[in-house]
This record gives sequence, C-alpha cells and structure tokens, in this order.
Amino acid sequence: MQSQFSQQVAKIITLVVITIALSSCVSNKEILYFQDADQYSQDNVQYQHNTIQPNDILSVTINAAIPEAAIPYNKTVSSATTINSIDILKLQGYLVNPEGFIALPVLGKIKAAQRTNTELENLIVARLEEGGHLINPIVSVRLLNAKITVLGEVKQPGTFNFTEQYISVPQALGYAGDLTINGRRDDVLLIREVDAKRTITHLNLTATNWMDNPEYRLKPNDVLVVQPNRAKVKTAGYVGNVSTIVAIASVTLSAIILLTR
Repeated sequence: MQSQFSQQVAKIITLVVITIALSSCVSNKEILYFQDADQYSQDNVQYQHNTIQPNDILSVTINAAIPEAAIPYNKTVSSATTINSIDILKLQGYLVNPEGFIALPVLGKIKAAQRTNTELENLIVARLEEGGHLINPIVSVRLLNAKITVLGEVKQPGTFNFTEQYISVPQALGYAGDLTINGRRDDVLLIREVDAKRTITHLNLTATNWMDNPEYRLKPNDVLVVQPNRAKVKTAGYVGNVSTIVAIASVTLSAIILLTR
C-alpha cells in the first residue's frame, strides 16, 4: 500500500516537473532575429540629423585664414595638457545648459538646443562675419558625450559612450553583449527624449519592417529596455528556475520514499 502511494506521488511530481519544463520552453520564433530577412528588399538608407539637447557637451572649434586671429574665439587650453582622452575633451567642451544655451568666448551666449551640428556651425559663422570678427571662418561642432543606455535581459546592461555620428539598435545591443536567452525579441522598448518630448516605441527585432523607420538608428541619450520573455516570467513565478524546481522535487521524492518504506 505504501509502495503504491509512493509510486503515485512520484508520478505526480514527475508530471508537474515535466509540465513546468515544457511551459518554460521558448520556440525558434521567439529567439531568432530578422526572421523575414529573405523577403527584405534592398532600400536606400536614410539618415536623420540629430539635434543638440540640454546637457550635451559640445566641441566647438573656430579657425580662420590667419590662425592667430581665431585664438580669442576658442577656449584656452594649457600647453601642459595633452588632449588624448575623451574625458579631457569633455572637460574642455561647452555644456548645453537647461535653457539650451552655450557660452562662447567673445560671442557670448548662443542658442544650441534643437539645432543640428551643421545649423549651429552656420549660426556661429554668421555671428562671426556679421559682427566683423573674422573673415570666412571655419567652424566645427561635435558632440562629445554621446551615449545610450541598455537595460533588462542583456548580458551586460549599462550606459555606453560612442563616437560615431550614427548608431543602430543592433549595434547598441552588441555593446551590451546581445540579449540573453530570456530576452523578449519581439517587444523591445525604446525610450527617447528629444526637444523636450518623451516617446516610448515598441520594436520587434524578429522582423525587418522596422529597419526603415527612424527608430532603427538611435539618438544620443536613448534608452533600450529588453523585457523578459514568457519563459522567464513563468519561471520567476515559481521558485526561480526549472533546475531549482527539479532539485526540490527530487529531494521531496526521496523523502517520501524513505518515509514510506
């Protein structure tokens, strides 16, 4: 009688473990990227210029035909300082304040926010020429603290700096070591704040139709959030993961067999 009871309990525990294991599995459709790549047709790549935002750090360099004439319009850098680090460059850069302005030598405050780098370059050139400061100046503006943040089910979540002018979603996920097996690839959140507006977009990495959208290329300060897939959520609702459940079930079964002998 006790032997039959222990056998029934063992069958029940085995059935529960198998059920949990099967419910925690994921299919290929949930973990493969760009599943319709064979149907994707070649298309022209469209680049959108990013606009300058508050808290950006800019490098602004002003040159002229006579280099000495442009010296007063650039920040003075100590000759003992070797600019070979991005961190040093940031300290020498111009911080865009919450109102969107930067303060340049001689020229004073200039509205930088909501302008592209090219637009700001043209504005500074116009100020220099119209004010009789320099003739045919050359102005270069570059963002020094471009960064993106990747959170959630990735191998190395964190904030990553980049020096390229454009970076794509796959590149950003590559910085974070790619998604874990528990990452939901059909619903990645993109949180973006541009020109005092915040948007949240859902990206489906298993398809290719979003690659032609503006969201394919990230903007500085974008945040990607990789949500857990159903397998991760289900195992989180139990003890933690399937291996833990199997271990507990094995111990329980062993205890029942010992007690019913």
